[in-house]
Amino acid sequence: MISSNLRRLALKGALACAFAVTVALPALAENAVLRVSAIPDEAPTELQRKFAPLGKYLEAQTGMKVIFTPVTDYAAVVESLATKKIDLAWLGGFTFVQAKIRTNGTAIPIAQREEDAKFTSKFITADPAIKSLSDLKGKTFAFGSPSSTSGSLMPRFFLQQAGINPEKDFKNVAFSGAHDATVAFVAAGKVEAGVLNASVWDKLVETRKVDTAKVRVFATTPPYFDYNWTVRGDLDPALIKKLTDAFLKLDPANPEHKEILALQRAAKFIPTQKENYDGIEKAAYSAGLLK
Repeated sequence: MISSNLRRLALKGALACAFAVTVALPALAENAVLRVSAIPDEAPTELQRKFAPLGKYLEAQTGMKVIFTPVTDYAAVVESLATKKIDLAWLGGFTFVQAKIRTNGTAIPIAQREEDAKFTSKFITADPAIKSLSDLKGKTFAFGSPSSTSGSLMPRFFLQQAGINPEKDFKNVAFSGAHDATVAFVAAGKVEAGVLNASVWDKLVETRKVDTAKVRVFATTPPYFDYNWTVRGDLDPALIKKLTDAFLKLDPANPEHKEILALQRAAKFIPTQKENYDGIEKAAYSAGLLK
């Protein structure tokens, strides 16, 4: 009799364990991983450093494990978003346009820095003879990545507006691959001039990683829309809202948030929309970077 009761209790225990496992599986599925990446416009170690506090914040806001995966080039971020290898990406204006096209219009920009509504690029040189864009004719020049909004597309567009065709008017055109690398090219004399985004230039100046007695800004572009955080359009709408709200809630008055915003070089994040990047798409067609 005792043995029979023990068997019944053991069976009940086994069933309870099986039920607990069955119930736990959906919970584990819900507690999924948020896969994040960014265009490699700076060194991979710098991107990881800048993202670390933001990643922890997004984990707290979404209840998901957040994994940041650096990539080797701009195209890889666009492709990873389109093939669902990542869920959230830090894109430039042009890479967003490319992602929109590659995902058949489903990629959704959810937030941008306040600064990205009026972003600029800086033309730099160490050559005393270069004082204006017209002085670049016959010189060697470095853009960043071919897919960079602020390191290639918009500077190229504004050069063309000034009557300068880089392929015809420059002695040689190089692509450094990243904004900080462009500064290094100019400082080392690999090229006579180059262009990078204003945010990275300001950071390099503030951290004294560029000698402004040697390398100087000689021209600045008109403002344009640039960077944003973009999600895959097929994510759960509730998750998209959580992510959007998380960025918009970042408050510089909160010490934890202040650190995150400082690393992102943002005063605050504001909502954005696809239409903000229509001008960049037109500039890309005009510059021959989209066909």
